Amino acid sequence: MSVAATTECATNRSRPERNGRPRGLPFRRIHQQRLYGNDEQGIGIEGHDFELDSDAVYEWSRQFQPDCLELCLNLAGEGSIRHAEGGVDFEPLTGGFYAPGRNELRAWRKPRQAHRFVTARFSRKFLRDHLLPCDGALHDLVGKFLLSDTAPAGLGEIHRLNAEQERMISQLLHPPSFQGARRLWYQGRLLQLMADFFFERRGNDELFCDRQKRLARERVDRVIAILRRNLAEPPALEEIGCEAGCSPFYLSRTFSRETGTTIPQYLRKLRMERAAELLKSGKYNVTEAAMEVGYSSLSHFSQAFCQTMGCCPALYPLKRRT
Repeated sequence: MSVAATTECATNRSRPERNGRPRGLPFRRIHQQRLYGNDEQGIGIEGHDFELDSDAVYEWSRQFQPDCLELCLNLAGEGSIRHAEGGVDFEPLTGGFYAPGRNELRAWRKPRQAHRFVTARFSRKFLRDHLLPCDGALHDLVGKFLLSDTAPAGLGEIHRLNAEQERMISQLLHPPSFQGARRLWYQGRLLQLMADFFFERRGNDELFCDRQKRLARERVDRVIAILRRNLAEPPALEEIGCEAGCSPFYLSRTFSRETGTTIPQYLRKLRMERAAELLKSGKYNVTEAAMEVGYSSLSHFSQAFCQTMGCCPALYPLKRRT
């Protein structure tokens, strides 16, 4: 059911250009993996991990599949999609959907960046089977896609990924289920993604419990954004609570409930992930990476890095290359 394909490319051949954007494949590194699904099932999940070399811009739209609805969960790198009616931009840790129609979208990924994202594709039959019985509140583009005789082209909305969705992406790449149950597991995740992205609340149609859940997720997302901006010198809990709009005690409880971890633990995770990126770049040694993410003690940094990333920081660049 799962097919993995890895391609390494270190060349950068020039190709003819179209609309000012190169048609070549200037990958310094590329790993693409079909995680689940096929055309017969009408669904598919793919993982993408590549790094673009030089100043060439990769035509992302070449990967789009006509006559389907695609959802992109973007972990790293920046991408843009343009349509006659407008455009959307994917930043790191954002997600959104789009309908390529008959190859009517133009999309590209920015150069000199590492790009990591997961794409989920849905056929019209699959979406009709699962969404037509739903009681309204579908996004306009999803509704048009279900009811039109020919698949329309269009752009949905871009949302910042919450902590739960970040965890789901990690699980999509490394399923926690038994091999025999993997089909059911992936189908469950696809249905959850549909519920998360393809519906929208209109006017006063938001129930009190839904509003409370949404506010909790928004507060958690705000805290994570604050921490990302201030890895080296994070503000005190009181300042974070003031910016998030609630008391520090309530914020701590909400954050732990939504993420399964405390704010200090999550901060350490973000720091180690950032340090890993710096070490991987080859431009920072261990001491410099530690200082960059706010550690003055090298021993404390090394201990935290080992616990989070599974190896000591000095060996991490070697581990990534192998």
